[in-house]
Amino acid sequence: MKRKRDMEKKSSEISSAIEELSMMVVVKPSAVGGNHEHHEDGASATEQIPTKPFLSICHLVLQVLDKIGPTMAVLRQDIHQNIKRLELMYESNPSLNSNLVEMLKLEASKGTARKRCSCSKALVWLTRSLDFAMALLQSLAKDPNKSMEQVVEESYAATLTPWHGWISSAAFRVAIKLVPDRKTFMNLLREKDETCEALKEKMQMLVSLLVPFLEDIHCILKVYNLDRLKST
Repeated sequence: MKRKRDMEKKSSEISSAIEELSMMVVVKPSAVGGNHEHHEDGASATEQIPTKPFLSICHLVLQVLDKIGPTMAVLRQDIHQNIKRLELMYESNPSLNSNLVEMLKLEASKGTARKRCSCSKALVWLTRSLDFAMALLQSLAKDPNKSMEQVVEESYAATLTPWHGWISSAAFRVAIKLVPDRKTFMNLLREKDETCEALKEKMQMLVSLLVPFLEDIHCILKVYNLDRLKST
């Protein structure tokens, strides 16, 4: 059965992510119209980050990072754990937890948002992982002369280094030596019979969708004072 599903698979992770993002709408505070309710924490009652589509994007990004290999092992584990935490939260009450902002509000009201295993923290780190993936794809699409090692290192420095402690950063510096070469990685991302130029165009399309998507989520995280959290 699994083999049959694999044979039927036609779209790459990048194509699937483009499709998912094209249908998703995140409602942030500044995007909401005039007559909406505000809470004491300054958040709008109509803010929205749809849970299931967000987690679908995270799963697809996880599959992309898997192709980089052992270098991403620590980051991959973190992403997987954070996805699982939000999935369990969603499954506990799908109707109530269909909007991740409701989870932020609940944990903020309980004073648990900054706890080690909070769903709020999971959302923060998943968003930052998406930042990293976006920077990686953007650099690969626009800078053909950069090595894969350079692309990964620069993307990590721009997105995750400011929030990681010295242990995570040190582990990454060791693992960076294990990245595949650029051509190998690009071949792993391509669909059957897809040209490199077509793949680059698709990567740029995904980045163009990810940028506003992530900006909106960061805007919501800032409302809840979660945008400056660092790893402990």
